[in-house]
Amino acid sequence: MTTRECYEKMGANYENVLGRLGSEKMVNMFAKKFLKDGSYENLKKAIADKDAAEAFRAAHTLKGVCLNLGFDNLFTVSSDLTEKLRGGEFAGADELFAKVVEQYGITIDALGQME
Repeated sequence: MTTRECYEKMGANYENVLGRLGSEKMVNMFAKKFLKDGSYENLKKAIADKDAAEAFRAAHTLKGVCLNLGFDNLFTVSSDLTEKLRGGEFAGADELFAKVVEQYGITIDALGQME
């Protein structure tokens, strides 16, 4: 699957990130690096541990990475979760985290098929 097709599969704006990074090679390189990013695993652990401060940091980091890479759907749900956790409250965070898990799976699946 091409980089463009990967972005289409995950519901992301390829043209936007291409404009920022300048070439398909750069988009591809940075998108593949996301597979090694630890912010999702940190978020998952913090949610399981009910550590609101760490969950906020991890969600905020994930949100930023997704914004930079143009992973729009994962950015949106991680942003929602970040805002929910900003005040240190977990009420409603589990529902939002489930959406992050779903979009993360879609994103990782698409990236895994990229050439």
